[in-house]
Amino acid sequence: IASTVVAVGLTIAAAGFAARYTLQDLKHMEPQVKQVFQSLPKSAFSGGYYRGGFEPKMTKWEAALILGV
Repeated sequence: IASTVVAVGLTIAAAGFAARYTLQDLKHMEPQVKQVFQSLPKSAFSGGYYRGGFEPKMTKWEAALILGV
């Protein structure tokens, strides 16, 4: 039982250090991530939500709404 507790503790510690390293690395990448999101079209994130219902069988019009064309 003691070896299991030690193994679990070491696993949790390793996960914590990995998470800390990842978060520190992401801080350095923040400007690049912001630039990528700004270069994406605005319609990909907003304004494209259709508030109506759909027919039981999909029509061409409904397919166009879903695809955003």
